[in-house]
Amino acid sequence: MAITSANQLELLQTAEAVAREKMIEPELVIEAMEDSLARAAKSRYGAEMDIRVKIDRKTGNATFTRVRTVVEDDAVENYQAQLTVDQARPYLDNPQVGDVIVDQVPPVELGRIAAQSAKQVILQRVREAERDRQYEEFKDRAGTIINGVVKREEYGNIIVDVGRGEAILRRNEKIGRESYRPNDRIRAYVKDVRRESRGPQIFLSRTDPQFMAELFKMEVPEIYDGIIEIKAVARDPGSRAKIAVISYDNSIDPVGACVGMRGSRVQAVVGELQGEKIDIIPWNEDQATFLVNALQPAEVSKVVFDEEANKIEVVVPDEQLSLAIGRRGQNVRLASQLTGMDIDILTEEEESKRRQAEFNARTALFMEALDLDEFFAQLLVAEGFTDLEEVAYVDLDELLSIEGVDEGTAAELQARARDVLEARTKAALENARALGAEDSLIEFEGLTPQMVEALAKDGVKTLEDFATCADWELAGGWTTVNGQRVKDEGLLEPFDVSLEEAQTLVMTARVQLGWVDPTELEGDAEEAETADDQEAGA
Repeated sequence: MAITSANQLELLQTAEAVAREKMIEPELVIEAMEDSLARAAKSRYGAEMDIRVKIDRKTGNATFTRVRTVVEDDAVENYQAQLTVDQARPYLDNPQVGDVIVDQVPPVELGRIAAQSAKQVILQRVREAERDRQYEEFKDRAGTIINGVVKREEYGNIIVDVGRGEAILRRNEKIGRESYRPNDRIRAYVKDVRRESRGPQIFLSRTDPQFMAELFKMEVPEIYDGIIEIKAVARDPGSRAKIAVISYDNSIDPVGACVGMRGSRVQAVVGELQGEKIDIIPWNEDQATFLVNALQPAEVSKVVFDEEANKIEVVVPDEQLSLAIGRRGQNVRLASQLTGMDIDILTEEEESKRRQAEFNARTALFMEALDLDEFFAQLLVAEGFTDLEEVAYVDLDELLSIEGVDEGTAAELQARARDVLEARTKAALENARALGAEDSLIEFEGLTPQMVEALAKDGVKTLEDFATCADWELAGGWTTVNGQRVKDEGLLEPFDVSLEEAQTLVMTARVQLGWVDPTELEGDAEEAETADDQEAGA
């Protein structure tokens, strides 16, 4: 193929036809043609040359030029595309480093192989432009609902035509045992859009909780307008779901607005989700109230928080236990997803037995340690005393507030408690030394003899051993294994050492040993404080 006047206009016509077919800019196709012609020219004149082609956008004329750049004498690497200042003098009046010399060269004749190579270059550039166009179009649609037509099924995955591209609905993103045939219309949630070497990948989902939230936004104008907000969503796809909503207009009931007249709005969503039952729950800032709402239709007697473990204990009447748990634990599982906390459900009888066991254990502790009769020990427990430290170091007035306790009795109680604690401390210290605990650990500020004893029993006997511990190894924590939260017991957890306190102790030990520069810690603390202030201001 030669670039002659006979086919000059064909270049522009071809570019426009390809651009129209692929729905991309004609300029991109012309640039691809220029690149392909330049490569063909290099194969004719030499690969070392810098050959450039410019196609006139009006006439289709292709101009071939050779470009050479003026460089320093010792910087010449390619003699075909670079030249020194002296070599440039015949071409330029006053050549300077960085100047460019452009010479026109004759157009090339494209043989069969060169023409085929040029065609491949153009097709490749067109494909890249098409992929970029698809990615730019769909990247901002992530998090929205899209309509499409089923094209085919591949290994259980559904390929969906979404207009200017294809999307994939994986089999684990389908509701239950949904099946689709070619040309079926489908509505799905755009979960992710990724740029990959084979083109943009659009991933759809019908099981994502946000799919249901977006459906409600389409059906309920108040949600779309921002009067009602969806605060949380939990789903067991195809079976049951819970959605928490709040209204910012006191005159509008958020639950009623989502249900609609005779259930019309919620039924539209249920129909799209293959009959999935939906519980619409009023959201509340008070976690206890919100949890009670989330466990509907079960009735809740009491809610007990364990904020450190991010856990909630819920007490329900005996006859409400199965309803609160739900079929195969569905109700409590969805309530847990909705609130973001682990939920333990106890019946009133189970909770009563546990409280009685704790009461008896504390009573026995006071009877044995303080040499008290059962009645007086029970009186202490009933007044809220849980351990010897509270009795020993509480303000004397709190003991005097107990009916029948005078100053002499209160002083005697505290003396006995302190004697027992001192004896225990002495025994713990001796036992720690016997286990091999060194003075560096025993004398470390922040650790009691009982803590040192517990550490020594686990092999932590020196300050160096302690400094290598992780904060969660000391304070304990929770790990998610196969979707279940598993408790990690901490060495100092029985002593109510929090994660932050454990971290402080470990870092102090590392500074004391010279492993960490204290100035770095101060800088980190200042940065964290600044970040907290900025977040609070935002």
